[in-house]
Amino acid sequence: MPSFAQQARATRRRLAADRHRPRVHFLPPQNWMNDPNGLIQFRGEYHMFYQHNPRAAWWGNMTWGHAVSRDLLHWTDLPHALEPDAACDDYGVWSGCAVNDDGRAVLVYTGVHPRYLPGGGPRVQCQCLATTADMVRFTKHPANPVIAGPPPELKTANFRDPYVWRQGRTWHMAVGSSDRDRRGAVLLYTSRDLVGWRYRGPLFQGRGDEAGRIFECPNFFQLGRKWVLIGSPIPLGRAVYFTGTFDGRRFTPEVRGEVDPGGSLYAPQAFLDASGRRVLFGWLWERRSRRAASRAGWAGVMSLPRVLTLRPDGRLDFAPAAEVEQLRRRAARMGPLEIPAGEALLLRGMSGDCMEIAAELAGGRAKRFGLKVRCSRRGTEQTLIVCDRGAGTLAIDTTRSSRSPAVQTGVGAARLRLGRGETLKLRVFLDASVVEVFANGHTCLTGRVYPAGKNSTGAAVFADGGAATAVSLEVWDLKL
Repeated sequence: MPSFAQQARATRRRLAADRHRPRVHFLPPQNWMNDPNGLIQFRGEYHMFYQHNPRAAWWGNMTWGHAVSRDLLHWTDLPHALEPDAACDDYGVWSGCAVNDDGRAVLVYTGVHPRYLPGGGPRVQCQCLATTADMVRFTKHPANPVIAGPPPELKTANFRDPYVWRQGRTWHMAVGSSDRDRRGAVLLYTSRDLVGWRYRGPLFQGRGDEAGRIFECPNFFQLGRKWVLIGSPIPLGRAVYFTGTFDGRRFTPEVRGEVDPGGSLYAPQAFLDASGRRVLFGWLWERRSRRAASRAGWAGVMSLPRVLTLRPDGRLDFAPAAEVEQLRRRAARMGPLEIPAGEALLLRGMSGDCMEIAAELAGGRAKRFGLKVRCSRRGTEQTLIVCDRGAGTLAIDTTRSSRSPAVQTGVGAARLRLGRGETLKLRVFLDASVVEVFANGHTCLTGRVYPAGKNSTGAAVFADGGAATAVSLEVWDLKL
């Protein structure tokens, strides 16, 4: 009988011909994937756990998939780490984290079980542990659940996605939840041994709609002199962050921002690696119908690894990890190049569906300027990365990215106001159905595109309302 690794390799080879399937972004061999879980560098290796349905290309039967890497890029599939097979998690092993407990790796996760609350209501969500000696086989703790449910006074069933860290000898756990007013909140617990936990009150409570009704997938960590809270509020459908101060019991936000306003990234998780970097992965969800994903046999992909840094004004900068440059192969260069008003100039020799584009563009008198990627020969399919100087935004526009009726399209925009004399510096990663954009070292936008035409691989620069200049253009093919 083939081993798990042999089966995984065979499945990947079978699906490799799918032209919408990314090749350098991580995704499982097949079927559904969502949230990254348990990201950790342990004994010199990076471990990627993730929400996975091993049976179908849609959500359900939540297990923890598992892969390992030495460079954040080349991943080896390992057997599932956790499956819904215990009384506390037989409805699903939901999201969580991994910690290093003095040389012992511990997974902390939300277990869901179908015992209904008194008087009816949703399934019970509780917090559980699993340990391992070899990072391949995992044993669920006999004390599970270590936290049986949310504080009764909150009158909520939303209690999930633990994020654990240690300060001194004390472990802290942030859990995504809702408060009594049905606003998104994060609850704080402390422990000395990861097993016995004490509720300390709300770490954070949203105001207005900033944290939605449920604040899913919280991340909470110190970065420089500030503390950072990242989460994915329901029903916002976006990942947001706050930076501010933490007094040991309560987080006070000072600055709010979005992790990736492109509209395709959700539930990111960040971890600290051995070099001191705070590295983040996010789930890139599909923008096509369930039927289309089911026929393809897979759904969901991870973003590229991103490194977070703190700006002096309290905002976060996002940049691709330096390891990504290892993917570069054949290079092509062009520029400077004048872009007349109202025109799009095709970049000959710079086409493809798996490549990195580094572009520096000077807006000149143009009102809107940028790149067009995944373009068909007649322009019936194209994706725009556009800087609107009047609106002060950078957007990824997928409204014409595909002729297929099964594809969802739209516009995702981030605030980006260029200073006097400042150029637009783009790094754009195209990988089949993924378009991942980094701008000026601090802004990122991600879209999903599924061109119907096999030849929708062209790229161009454009300017509207005035001329612009492509100061420099450089393109690399990407390959693992």
